[in-house]
Amino acid sequence: MALHILQHIFSISILVSAPCLVFCYDQCFSCLTCPNVSVKDQILRLANDQETVDWMKQIRRRIHEYPELAYEEVKTSELIRHELDLLGVAYRWPVATTGVVATIGSGSPPFVALRADMDALPIQELVEWGHKSKVDGKMHACSHDAHVAMLLGAAKILQKLQHLLQGTVVLIFQPAEERGEGAKDMIKEGVLKNVEAIFGLHLVHEYPFGVVATRPKEFLAGCGSFKAIISGKGGHAAIPQHTIDPILAASTAIISLQNIVSRETDPLDSQVVSVAMIHGGSAFDVIPDSTTIAGTFRAFNKKSFNALRERIEEVIKGQAAVYRCSAQIYFSGKEHPTIPPTVNDEKVCEHVIRVSREIVGEENTKVAPTFMGSEDFAFFLDKVPGSFLFLGIKNEKTGAIHPPHSPYFTVDEDVFPIGAAIHAAFAYSFLSNSTTPI
Repeated sequence: MALHILQHIFSISILVSAPCLVFCYDQCFSCLTCPNVSVKDQILRLANDQETVDWMKQIRRRIHEYPELAYEEVKTSELIRHELDLLGVAYRWPVATTGVVATIGSGSPPFVALRADMDALPIQELVEWGHKSKVDGKMHACSHDAHVAMLLGAAKILQKLQHLLQGTVVLIFQPAEERGEGAKDMIKEGVLKNVEAIFGLHLVHEYPFGVVATRPKEFLAGCGSFKAIISGKGGHAAIPQHTIDPILAASTAIISLQNIVSRETDPLDSQVVSVAMIHGGSAFDVIPDSTTIAGTFRAFNKKSFNALRERIEEVIKGQAAVYRCSAQIYFSGKEHPTIPPTVNDEKVCEHVIRVSREIVGEENTKVAPTFMGSEDFAFFLDKVPGSFLFLGIKNEKTGAIHPPHSPYFTVDEDVFPIGAAIHAAFAYSFLSNSTTPI
């Protein structure tokens, strides 16, 4: 089915006469060195080979049945290494606890990287299908299982085309994206050494099946969390004059935080400050010693993101002081680390768009708006030029209509050949020449 879908999405251009076309496509699938077939067509043919399509689906389903949370991706990592062994692809492991880093090509510069995340979420799956999660309270509800399957599909394609690679492709299978720590830990272990560009994609329900979308420069928002402990002096609520009320200070701080976005920032520079938690006191007639508030802040521009963090601290401490309280503010934590904005390099993004048009066609390649969601792929982009891409899976017939992190999240697996082909085509063409069509 996937082959027919891709054939419908784009028209295949062959540089040969009809007799050679029949020979190359119908009789000579393994003849990758045939000079009469473009590399693009070889990549597409490999991606849509029915055995490869079924193989990618089986990999995704095996991972989906046994989801593993951040830094617990032991079985997932083992499966990846097993498949790489069968493909004859060299790799390094462990990297950042459970990560795997493979290489295909000459082993010499230039180096280009492709990345897939591996971890699942602490969600109880409610989708009834033959490969439902077998682990209570855990689910692949953000398509990371599919990302792994597509990157392995790209590995299979690139391994068969390795004699054509003018450099080295680095395949990064990353743990702990959902925790926001995996990319940072892999960078610390040198996965970006000598890498000149990096590419990653994410399946999304915002776009119809087979439609891709990205944008140069700011793409996804930076995400930060904060927790403030506002301390005063507790006492009986009937005699407030003998207390220093932290609930009053917290209340005015929450209201004042809303003014940062509404009155201090450019309306065209989208930002968010939300207080989502408040905890103070345990009795109706006792003023507590302290009150805790917590929330999130987001922005697309790095300068705005950092400025937002500074103002949050100033506002909370200032309002606490007005009401004779003190405040301790924490901006990072193990469960909710700060993630910078995802900013695509303009030249690499242009290259991704050119490659995508070759794979899915002009009509299925869109310029995306900015999204308030965050991705720890941003840490890679802070170090090397790169680009992030959305690949649409929305399909009412297959039930792929629910957003990520939903217990009903469903993936249309027929999109796998497209994802694998885009990965492989980006890597090949970047190594060859970013201005030369594939």
